[in-house]
Amino acid sequence: MYAIVDIAGQQFKVQKDQKIYVNRLVGEEGDQLNFDQVFMLDNDGQVVVGTPTVKDAKVSIVILNHLKGDKVIIFKKKRRKGYKMKRGFRASLTRIQIQEIVA
Repeated sequence: MYAIVDIAGQQFKVQKDQKIYVNRLVGEEGDQLNFDQVFMLDNDGQVVVGTPTVKDAKVSIVILNHLKGDKVIIFKKKRRKGYKMKRGFRASLTRIQIQEIVA
């Protein structure tokens, strides 16, 4: 069984006991959250597509930990102008585990 669900503004295909990284969520480590914006469910070949969401369906998750992603370097340059700029950032992420999918 899998579901397509909206978590933190992004859509993910999730299955039970799967661990994924998402944008930083509000909550402490060990907190359980429910997401009810489920767009599609597949239960052993029986597919239910929502309009736009599936009624009475939800995905329960538990927050494992908060961390920062790999550093991304942004380098800008305009040739022959003496303009160079180097910046970087690390995305704030949350590692979650899917507890259950309720249809």
